[in-house]
Amino acid sequence: MLNGIIGAGIFGLPGRLVNAAGDFSPWLILIFGFLTLTVVWSFASLASYFSDTGGPVKYVSKAYGTLMGFQVGWLFYIGRIAAFAANVNLLFDYGMYLWHGAEPGLFRNLMIAFVVGTLTIINIYGVKKAVGAISILTYLKLLPLLLLVLLGLSHIPAENWTPGEMPSFDDTGAVVLLIFFAFTGFESALASAGETKNAKRTLPIALMAVLIFSSIVYFMLQLVYVSVAPTNITEAPLVELGRIFMGPVGGTFIILVAIFSILGNVSGIVLFASRTSFAMAHEGTLPKWFGNIHEKYYTPSNSLLFQGGLVILLATTGTFVYLAVAGTLARMIAYSICISALPFVRRDATEEERDKAFKIPGGYVIPVIAIFVCIFAMTQSELRNWYYLISFVGLGSFLYFLNTRMKKGD
Repeated sequence: MLNGIIGAGIFGLPGRLVNAAGDFSPWLILIFGFLTLTVVWSFASLASYFSDTGGPVKYVSKAYGTLMGFQVGWLFYIGRIAAFAANVNLLFDYGMYLWHGAEPGLFRNLMIAFVVGTLTIINIYGVKKAVGAISILTYLKLLPLLLLVLLGLSHIPAENWTPGEMPSFDDTGAVVLLIFFAFTGFESALASAGETKNAKRTLPIALMAVLIFSSIVYFMLQLVYVSVAPTNITEAPLVELGRIFMGPVGGTFIILVAIFSILGNVSGIVLFASRTSFAMAHEGTLPKWFGNIHEKYYTPSNSLLFQGGLVILLATTGTFVYLAVAGTLARMIAYSICISALPFVRRDATEEERDKAFKIPGGYVIPVIAIFVCIFAMTQSELRNWYYLISFVGLGSFLYFLNTRMKKGD
């Protein structure tokens, strides 16, 4: 969960947030962290009713049936693919500081294809070592972020510890969705409930703890950035922070940390997103082609190849902000549908399951607030993001109904 939330977002957000909200930007993170907590709290309650693999798809399928469960699974799939493409773009935004060949253009597009293709091939050949590397990178990327916070504490003026007047925003939608983007990704770990010890208890606690911890880290890092960094850095903001505290070596250090952190994050997406389409094929909601297993390496090769091609298409035609916003929109729709399933899941549960479930004070007040939070985020998206989302929902629906026809033919 920590790897899912603290990923590329925090490496791309601080500069854009300062330009949009100035000294108030750290407090925006706390506000949106609190709003996201209502969503996470609702998911914590949902997770406490399930101990089998599937996560959000299971929650919705139980409440609304297989078709709606598929659509939610597909929305999360789209969100992860968009996040993958956004992260790859940010990877090269940081790479530009070390190598001019990473600047936008044909060569950068070729390198994007190379990186995505390499990750795809590695996953086809096997993932044991990759999983170990992801776990290590999850902890290593936290150390430099916490180091920047510690180095910057003495530079925070007294007035920055209290919120000032909220500024007006020129581009509210992008700011809102970018902040939410930094908090998304927690749902990925829920799908592995069947492989988690005492999932009904440990997953809800992990959800709440990681969200609170991430909010504090984000807030402190943004507070330090506001206090010491210039306001015109948007492409790789933490590089400037590293240079301020540690000189040129510090800037290079942060660049390398960002690159390896983002690689760790996208490696996790490669693993999970490809297994989503693979699982849906085996559940009978996607064509069997997606469920093909490599004869030699026993990996979901077709799902990985489809995913890689889609990511290359999106990453070479979009930017970090656009892709991050589009991915957040897909997730917010999926979040709201999942949360709306909670009353039905509770209704169908046994009395013992309801007694042991993760409690939400105030009945359904927090889940209702969470749905409104998701709707608010959706309304901040531009029309082109909706076009993007509708086109991919259409693709998923086509594959679903194509599969239905193929099964009837069998």
